[in-house]
Amino acid sequence: MFHVRGAVLPDGRQQDLWTDGDRISLTPVDGARTLDGAFVLPGLVDAHCHPGIGVEGPVTLDEATAQAVTDRDAGTLLIRDCGVPVDTRSLQRRDDLPRIIRCGQHIALPKRYIPKLGIDLDHPDRLPDAVAEQAVAGDGWVKLVGDWIDRGIGDLAPLWPDDVLADAVQAAHDAGARVTAHVFGEAALPGLVAAGIDCLEHGTGLDRELLDRMADQGTALVPTLINIENFPGIADQAAKYPTYAAHMRALHAGVGDMVGEAIDAGVDIYAGTDAGGMVAHGRLPDEVAALHRAGMTAEQALGAASWSARAWLGHDGITDGAQADLLLFDTDPREDLDVLRSPRHIVLRGRLVR
Repeated sequence: MFHVRGAVLPDGRQQDLWTDGDRISLTPVDGARTLDGAFVLPGLVDAHCHPGIGVEGPVTLDEATAQAVTDRDAGTLLIRDCGVPVDTRSLQRRDDLPRIIRCGQHIALPKRYIPKLGIDLDHPDRLPDAVAEQAVAGDGWVKLVGDWIDRGIGDLAPLWPDDVLADAVQAAHDAGARVTAHVFGEAALPGLVAAGIDCLEHGTGLDRELLDRMADQGTALVPTLINIENFPGIADQAAKYPTYAAHMRALHAGVGDMVGEAIDAGVDIYAGTDAGGMVAHGRLPDEVAALHRAGMTAEQALGAASWSARAWLGHDGITDGAQADLLLFDTDPREDLDVLRSPRHIVLRGRLVR
């Protein structure tokens, strides 16, 4: 049991908090140990993370556990896994690991995504049934692969017909789940947005018209900016497909402007690293800094990885009875986002991590 007094973000009001088991209490708890820290932040949220994926593809549960520990030690206390090929439910049951919201497996077509990571359907028309199955298998989210390189045309191309996408999103909603999609290029985006999808991952090809539609209908964006930094390297390795390579470089060059337009349009934007594979775990502070450079205020970028993201995913911030997942800092992270890299204390489920 702990007692914390500090400026509680986002409003910065001085408060006394106690932990009572794994919950926050605003009522004093006898025998609580006082933790130092002038500023108190709800635990960080990585809204696009893959504990269970490594450089070579699927990893063992021991490796997935080590990935989750790395994220936890960097202050990430809630993860939306955004699709993994291994069953991580055992990680969810561990008190020492971040809370995990599972999306089940990526849904793709043969040779249209990274091998061994997703479910390859034998026909696009099977998508609604597959979505319904993954809606049951996950924790309220389903992950689609919206586009990928089509080697027959040598460039990014959509995987699904627009009418099938609409039926698939409806199938998820009927099952009480939300849908998100990996998408890089422009061509797949109108169909995904028109289908009423709940979130887009990366979204590098978005334009202002689509961003306005997203804002109107509540479609969120997780741009994974530190992963987009890999686009030039991907292009360098794709000399066999010069159109695709040039496309990836152009998407990389324009991503900052796209995120700025998304901010102006009022799209809900959340922080996600895409850790696993090409991005190391534990880098959420880098993504927060990248969102700030792209035009979010420091407070907006911080909220995108904390209180705003928690609300979006159905988890409370710092309120009476909420999950006791807290970060304590000596100085205000809203004034200097680098402070995120060095919390004084991390409290997960009411237990002191450090």
